[in-house]
Amino acid sequence: MKKIITIGEIVVEIMAVEPGHGFTSAIPLIGPFASGAPAIFIDQVAKLGQPCGIVSAVGNDDFGVLNVERLRRDGADVSAIGIHPTAATGSAFVRYRPDGNRDFIYNIRHSACSAIGLTPEAEALIDGADHLHIMGSALFFDGIVSAIFAATRRIKAKGGTVSFDPNIRKEMLDLPGMREALAHALENTDLFMPSGPEMFLFTKAIDEPAAIAELLERGIKAVVIKRGADGASYFDRNGEMSAPAFKVEEVDPTGAGDSFGAAFVTCWLRGMAPGKALTVANATGARAVSVKGPMEGTSTMAEIETFLTSQGVAA
Repeated sequence: MKKIITIGEIVVEIMAVEPGHGFTSAIPLIGPFASGAPAIFIDQVAKLGQPCGIVSAVGNDDFGVLNVERLRRDGADVSAIGIHPTAATGSAFVRYRPDGNRDFIYNIRHSACSAIGLTPEAEALIDGADHLHIMGSALFFDGIVSAIFAATRRIKAKGGTVSFDPNIRKEMLDLPGMREALAHALENTDLFMPSGPEMFLFTKAIDEPAAIAELLERGIKAVVIKRGADGASYFDRNGEMSAPAFKVEEVDPTGAGDSFGAAFVTCWLRGMAPGKALTVANATGARAVSVKGPMEGTSTMAEIETFLTSQGVAA
């Protein structure tokens, strides 16, 4: 099977127990949970039994151990996760507002993640990979961007493929070099996976059909739009199809999009029909939101099939 890799942040996530507005007073917290969008993505790939690995860095601390051992246990290649001798593992404190939106306090840029780059271990992982998944959230540091550029060139040169999930807030577009990094990722992607309006950050067109046509004309093989509670849609030069979301009780939405992306990319690389891949990915995302903790809801294929059966869908 093809080996999938990603490059980017690994963090712990610590959550407020009750909804509220920010962190200006002492409140009960729960955690730490293994997290980081690229880490969640690669953990889900590993749970599906696909060869995979991540280029990242953590601190020489318990938070780092928690993350590395979780990824290792679930089957990911952790050989290219560096251990920084002094910087702490990245962290994210999260509080849910009463309306469902979230407040974050991040310590990523100045954490061990700042050491992510083209180490010998990273180069070895890249050289053994068939597919690179790029996440916009990881394009915050020069070393990571350089590593992603190098991995893109090497993997594409040997006939491999690239998927790209922008996973980015509009405010991040003004970070130094961010627009150039995003443009490079889009230029080299085979499978583009935006969430709803994110697509229009990359197109001149401002309506969906025209934007899809514009993206496909650039040479992108397929576009998958994540629509949250409205499901997901797939587009390529042969046509389009959509699959509805599954109705579940939402406990924690963090990581659901990353889990969806991991499932779709894995199924796509295995040659699964797009409609079936969308259904599997929607089921994976549904299971992810049903559990508290960003990586706690990642699923094996057996668990996904059981879920689909419970929903009356042929597995």
